[in-house]
Amino acid sequence: MNESDSARVTSDTLLGGRVALQQPAAGYRVAIDPVLLAAAVPASDGERALDVGCGSGAGALCLASRVSGLHVTGIEVDRAFAQLAKDNAALNNLEERIDVLLGDFERPPPKLSPKSFDHVFANPPFFEKGAHQPPAAGNRAQATVEGAAGLDLWLEFCARMVRPGGSITVIHRPERLSQILGTLSQVRAGAVIVYPLWSHNPFSGARSKKTASRIIVQATTEHGGPLQLASGMVLHDDDGSYTHAADRVLRGGAALKLLEEQEC
Repeated sequence: MNESDSARVTSDTLLGGRVALQQPAAGYRVAIDPVLLAAAVPASDGERALDVGCGSGAGALCLASRVSGLHVTGIEVDRAFAQLAKDNAALNNLEERIDVLLGDFERPPPKLSPKSFDHVFANPPFFEKGAHQPPAAGNRAQATVEGAAGLDLWLEFCARMVRPGGSITVIHRPERLSQILGTLSQVRAGAVIVYPLWSHNPFSGARSKKTASRIIVQATTEHGGPLQLASGMVLHDDDGSYTHAADRVLRGGAALKLLEEQEC
């Protein structure tokens, strides 16, 4: 994020106003993805979680807000975003439970010890380098188009940081599912759950679409078990408003139980 981007911020809220968020006025701005991702992390009081590529801190803030005894560490390569994440932690009185480290996960800060987190979660860039025209705004390009580190390296880093038996949770586009599953297999993560997020009901309504708009993929490290395809969740009703299930998560701050049936 360049100086002109970082100098202009807006004050916004998440989880129905429970989380305050300062973010750049232009370029990359938080959508619902980090909120849904944080809701899916199966964390409990007393555990430690790592947010890889935490940006302005939206995912870390939502997760720490939901799980009161959890400690969250964020790592972010962009200095301005890392500072925003620190400021946002303080803004929400969460500076004692959220640490933000500036660094590249290819050369992680010394404070990050492998296998020291119960849960690792990430919202990696969706598009492969060279396969998508990057947005004009530099910070948006960095957030949405892969740089030198591709998706495999993101997942391998997550696997290095999580303890045996801990969880890895990512949100991504369905087109990258085969790559995600292949890498998770290579890093000995099993018991994989694939959770589709449907923009609208894929089986009814004028706006029906047969493919999911996003997927949440969760796996347990050093753990066997079958791949499970969850029913997922429909995000919008036909009139464009959030479904009851989506509203409970996005505004109500509820956890997203990946293997439970979701009420539309």
